[in-house]
Amino acid sequence: MPIYILGIESSCDETSASVLRDGKVLSNIIANQDVHEKFGGVVPELASRAHQQNIIPVVTKAISDANINKNELNAVAYTRGPGLMGSLLVGASFSKSLSLGLKIPLIEVNHMQAHLLTHFIDDVGQKKPDFPFVGVTISGGHTQIVLVKNYFDMNIIGETLDDAIGETFDKCGKMIGLKYPAGPEIDKRSQNGNPDKFKFVKPSVEGLNFSFSGLKTAFMRFLEKEKLSNPSFIKHELDNLCASIQKTITEILIDKVKKAIDQTSVNRIVFGGGVSCNSYIRKRFSSEKNMIIFFPNFEYTTDNAAMIAMVGYLKYLKKDFSSFEKGVKSRFRF
Repeated sequence: MPIYILGIESSCDETSASVLRDGKVLSNIIANQDVHEKFGGVVPELASRAHQQNIIPVVTKAISDANINKNELNAVAYTRGPGLMGSLLVGASFSKSLSLGLKIPLIEVNHMQAHLLTHFIDDVGQKKPDFPFVGVTISGGHTQIVLVKNYFDMNIIGETLDDAIGETFDKCGKMIGLKYPAGPEIDKRSQNGNPDKFKFVKPSVEGLNFSFSGLKTAFMRFLEKEKLSNPSFIKHELDNLCASIQKTITEILIDKVKKAIDQTSVNRIVFGGGVSCNSYIRKRFSSEKNMIIFFPNFEYTTDNAAMIAMVGYLKYLKKDFSSFEKGVKSRFRF
């Protein structure tokens, strides 16, 4: 008998639902929230309200597009954390209610684990990574290096001490007049710029941890200095600024991944998270001869429920179900 898992993702500002059959995606619906653009970042209260509006139609469409009846579902998997409390509560409450109503198991999922395990979805169109591997999760809210020994044996060996890599892209983009989210626009403009035009000092942080706050401050002060002598500096150098800051951020990431390889003796590098769709990061890492690189399909880089359903499927096979008493967690370690 086939196993159907409904996944529900609501950790930040995307409301998503997906149905998997035996690890294969039948539907993956995502409702984005444009309301945050004018604020230059996600507003938690607005995000939770939008989730309340979106979750029923999103789940309904996911089940409909999967061409199944809700009574055929074997379990409901949901994001327990990490994420915004209000957003997580909407998804968790709906998932618990649906699980109770259908009398099927409830499965909690760690959002960050899901970003790495998205590579095991049957239709990703690429070879699945062997264990162990070094997972690199890069997104708007997280930057982590993880030693992954099997599906659920994961150990964080490095992470950001302040800003996440995606947040750094967005904040630097805001300084040069780009709209939120600025990461995709920086990537696009960088293709017409010179990545070696401007040099920025890479923060010195011991071990495998990251710090991007110093780079962000240095970038701001550099702009202020240049604008004193040339008020039109940013306008004239926009593409070069994008290319140069993007290269610096990427080189910081590469340096840490190389250290992780030295420390773990594992050279399989598996990416996850929204920033893993950045074309320069993909190209730069793919050029490294001593790394075996795995990038997810673009549709699975951002927050999506297919990755939640995938983890749900793996947990369903081992009957690792969740209790209804567990609450959501804004900070949720492996």
